[in-house]
Amino acid sequence: MSARRFVLALGDRGYRVDMRKARALGNPPTLADVVHRAAEVADPEGHNDGVSDLLRRFEDRDEPVTAERDVALEIAEAKGAIDPQDEDPVVVAMAAVATYLAFRRTEMERDREELLRLAARSEFDGHPPQPVADWLSQQGVEV
Repeated sequence: MSARRFVLALGDRGYRVDMRKARALGNPPTLADVVHRAAEVADPEGHNDGVSDLLRRFEDRDEPVTAERDVALEIAEAKGAIDPQDEDPVVVAMAAVATYLAFRRTEMERDREELLRLAARSEFDGHPPQPVADWLSQQGVEV
C-alpha cells in the first residue's frame, strides 16, 4: 500500500493491525491565531473598522481552536455583534475564513485568494451573498 504501512495479520488472539503512527503537525493554532489569519486574508491593508473590531474580540483567546465546543457559533455570534445585517462583505468574508480555518487548520498558510475561494465554497456552499460575491470579484477571486 503506497506510502502508508498497513499490516493485517492473524495473531494469537485474532486479527492484529499494525499501522504507522500518525504524523504530528505541531500544536493546533489558537482561536486568536485563526481569527488573526482571517483578518489578514480579508483585509490585508488593515483599513476596515469592522475587521478590526472582530479581531479585537478574539485577540486574547489563547486556547487552542480545537478546545472550543462550537467555534463556528462563537465566530458567528461575534460577527453578528459587529455586523448584524451582513452589510459589510469584508467582515462577512473574514468570519467565513475564520470558520473555515477553525476546521481546516492545515490550510493556514495558503495564499489569500485561495483561502477566500475555499472559504466561500465551504461556508456559503459556493454561493456567497451578493455583496460578498461582488467583493470577491473585486478581489479577483472566482468562486
